[in-house]
This record gives sequence, structure tokens and C-alpha cells, in this order.
Amino acid sequence: MNDKIKKLTLSAMFLAIGMILPFFTGQIPRIGNMLLPMHIPVLLCGLICGWQYGAAVGLVLPILRSMTLGMPPLFPTATAMAFELMTYGFVSGWLYEHSKWKCIVALYRSLIAAMLAGRVVWGVVQIVLLGVTGAGFTWQMFMAGAFINAVPGIIAQLLIIPAVMIALNRTGLVRFGSTHKEKETAKAAR
Repeated sequence: MNDKIKKLTLSAMFLAIGMILPFFTGQIPRIGNMLLPMHIPVLLCGLICGWQYGAAVGLVLPILRSMTLGMPPLFPTATAMAFELMTYGFVSGWLYEHSKWKCIVALYRSLIAAMLAGRVVWGVVQIVLLGVTGAGFTWQMFMAGAFINAVPGIIAQLLIIPAVMIALNRTGLVRFGSTHKEKETAKAAR
């Protein structure tokens, strides 16, 4: 199968999973804010399909979900989440793609960097969006929204995503190993 078609198909699957997963939290915003169900498929998409696909799925998912299902609310939640999830997909995919070794350590580095970058982007977008409306966004609001309330979701992501990647490595869909070795093998085959 053509690699581009495979990545597009997987991206569509991750988008669909992102649309469905929040139903498991009962679409209750407080629980969703704690468990972060849309983050997992976006991070996986970036890691498996690449940064371009992860960023696109991350940008589209919250807005599409808001417009079709009414949750999360489009302004400011879904709008800020779109930038946050786009950052997750981009950073996780780009860092993992450019890691010398495709291993669990590179996976955790990519995940943690993506989570931190996404939360910073979310905070900046919230400052802009809430500043436009005159509501304001405090440091305490940022810490609560980005970290304190999100601890269960962060833990879930750090457990579930590596477990999925390890399982996919066993099936052959994702390969752990050295990208340097793969490049040398490809050069030798030519």
C-alpha cells in the first residue's frame, strides 16, 4: 500500500477515535478536562503518521467535534484546544521522526516535550482569546488548566501511548530501532 494513503487512512482513524473517545467521559467537561481523551489519538497520530498528519488532526479535531457534537464549546475551549492539539501532533511527530533511535526513551522525550509545548501554546492562546473578550487569564488559571486538573490525563497518556506503541512494534506497524541503521541499509540496497 502506498505510504501516503496508509498515513491518510490512519489519520482518519485517529480523527474518528478522537471524536468518539470523549463519549467515554460522558461528555462531562470536568471529567474530560481531567482525562484529556482527545489528546491520545492526536499524540499517536503524530508519532505514527508523522508531524504533518498529527498537526492536521490536532487542529481539526476539537473544532470538528465542537461543530458537529457541540462539545467542547467553540469559543474559547475548542479554539484554544485546536492550537494545543496541533502543537501536540507537530512536536511529538517531529521530535520522534528526528530521533536517532526509535525507542521507548525517544518516545517519552517526544511525548513530554509535546505535552509541555502544547500546554504553553494553550496558555498563550487562552491569554489572547480571553484578552479579546476582556475576561483575562491568570497564572493560577493556567496552572490549574494545564497541569493540576490534567494530572490524571497526563498519567494516562504516559502509560497508554507507550503501551500502544510497544504493541504496534510487535505487530510491525511501528518499528523501534535506529534510524541511522535503516538509512545505511537503504543506501546499501541501492
